[in-house]
Amino acid sequence: MRKGRVFLVLGIWIAILPYFGIPHFWKNILMTLSGLILVYISYLIYREEKKEVTYDNFSENREP
Repeated sequence: MRKGRVFLVLGIWIAILPYFGIPHFWKNILMTLSGLILVYISYLIYREEKKEVTYDNFSENREP
């Protein structure tokens, strides 16, 4: 659930960032870093879900 919380916080951060009144240069840097963090966390979640699960339920059907 920790990654889900990071998604929530980054989503709120990205939604309110344009209204802070910070210089355009720093806003671009912060948006880029936030996007890269989202991509990294998304990749971690994708990698966890992609793990192949093997079951030996039908081991008696295998040929020797």
